[in-house]
Amino acid sequence: MKKYVTIYSLVSWIVLLIQFILIIQNRVVSIPETIVRFFSFFTILTNILVAITFTVIWLQPKNSWAFFLKANTQTAIAVYILIVGIVYNIILRFIWQPQGLQRIVDEFLHLIIPIVYVLFWYLEVDKKTLKWNTIFGWLIYPLVYVFIILLIGSFSNYYPYPFIDVAKLGYYSVIINSVLLTLFFGLVSVIFVFVAKRRSK
Repeated sequence: MKKYVTIYSLVSWIVLLIQFILIIQNRVVSIPETIVRFFSFFTILTNILVAITFTVIWLQPKNSWAFFLKANTQTAIAVYILIVGIVYNIILRFIWQPQGLQRIVDEFLHLIIPIVYVLFWYLEVDKKTLKWNTIFGWLIYPLVYVFIILLIGSFSNYYPYPFIDVAKLGYYSVIINSVLLTLFFGLVSVIFVFVAKRRSK
């Protein structure tokens, strides 16, 4: 799969660009607020991480980007993008019906790119250096994400996902949902390290 990393990189960026154009075209608020909303989606942020990783693998830039070449980083991103796919396809897919180009982009962001990246991780990433205690570090990203979204939402009253919508659910339910999601991140992380240990033997 590694020989196709150029294609993965370009497709990832193109899909993100199209999604950005679509959200601007279909905006219901001002352009600045729409841009903030675009970058408030965990799906978008995580697909950006995937696109950056594929690009760094492809172009092999200077040391400042070496972070994305580490097995620890690439595995964490695999966990994140897999959860994007799982949560969307189990919980969120049925609450809206995108049409036309939006539907194609939607499938790439939530299904095709997650599958491709996880397969890439499984087949190409050197997993020998992965350790169990790195899992705790992987939880920082989703926890910081939830904190920032709740903070911004307290001013804008906009929440990108229904399970963290304080306006409708209240803080107690959102905190419970956040804890459950964190546990799910931890469980998926454990599975990834377990698979890595088995595969690197």
